[in-house]
Amino acid sequence: MSKKGAERAYRFIRGTIDLLYPKMRCLGEEHLPAGEPVIFVGNHCQAHGPLTGELRMPVPRKTWCASEMMERDRVADYAFRDFWSQNPKWTHPFYKLLSHAIVPLAVLLFNHAETIPVYRDSRVLTTFKETVKALESGSSVLIFPEHDQRCNQILDDFQDRFIDVAKLYNRRTGKALAFVPMYIAPALRCFCFGEPVRFDPGAPIEAERARIKRKLTERITALAEALPRHKVVPYRPQPKKNWPYNRPKEEAQP
Repeated sequence: MSKKGAERAYRFIRGTIDLLYPKMRCLGEEHLPAGEPVIFVGNHCQAHGPLTGELRMPVPRKTWCASEMMERDRVADYAFRDFWSQNPKWTHPFYKLLSHAIVPLAVLLFNHAETIPVYRDSRVLTTFKETVKALESGSSVLIFPEHDQRCNQILDDFQDRFIDVAKLYNRRTGKALAFVPMYIAPALRCFCFGEPVRFDPGAPIEAERARIKRKLTERITALAEALPRHKVVPYRPQPKKNWPYNRPKEEAQP
């Protein structure tokens, strides 16, 4: 497919998804620092995180995307391992076939969307440089840092090296970057922002990783718990009957 053909195909697919994906209310915009780019940190919410980021964010932004989903020869292995490997073993042949079937679509979508590839090898510095470049241009950046270790009923644990972007950004601009907590609740058709956590350039980076990670986790959890009772979409796919509630001890209203 030619470059122009790929761009037209992407616009068509994106427009179709935009029409079909539910409208989402945006709450807490008053927490966004005025006149500066930020890093939004949210719950991955399976596919809802990237879709909300691409289709419903109220400000210009780029989204961190696993580089494997942008590279034709790596999509299938990554998609099966990350999305479907925890399903029952008898379903694995189907999901392996599906992981190969989605390769052309994944490469098209993730290379044309507003994404920054996240590398997990020696190219990781490229990810950081592209992120700082986006911030310097005035674009915010959206990151979903959960990984396979349960934190609480709302979140899986966060990886924390994304916080190092703030150190590089400070060196380049002299500015202290703000991290804005974000919670996505598809069941309520809304997403919300919380009070930002500001990077402290004078503190040791190890201490800042721990502090910012803790604050973001606490504030995203608080955002979720403040909403009406609903089921939380977990990071990993699992049967819907196993999805936790945002306030599990509270009885459902009649």
